[in-house]
Amino acid sequence: MKRKLVLTGAFIGMLAIILGAFGAHLLKKYLSVDQLNTFEVGVRYQMYHALFLLFLATQKDLAEKTLKAIYNFIVAGVVLFSGSIYLVATKDYTLFYSKIIVFATPIGGFLLIIGWALLFFTILKRKS
Repeated sequence: MKRKLVLTGAFIGMLAIILGAFGAHLLKKYLSVDQLNTFEVGVRYQMYHALFLLFLATQKDLAEKTLKAIYNFIVAGVVLFSGSIYLVATKDYTLFYSKIIVFATPIGGFLLIIGWALLFFTILKRKS
């Protein structure tokens, strides 16, 4: 599981760098300032959660089941939250955009919160 956390964190982080550069250099010509800011929010949260997965891989006292659950919530959350933000920001140029996609953002955000909360309450319940 630790290897999966590191590989996924590294991949999501690498993708955040690529998308950030894509937004800063290529999309700057096509998107409004508000759309670029929206796109950057997706990149920022994607990177935060890439780093979170890498941090999670360093935790030695978490059960495998807990790690898997947090992993699943975070990965699904990043895909829905950041992915939907990318689509909303580029909707004028995206073939996949649908008005229903705006529902993915809060669902993705909620999954991210659940991932963090699961870590928080798991550590909170530990005897110190």
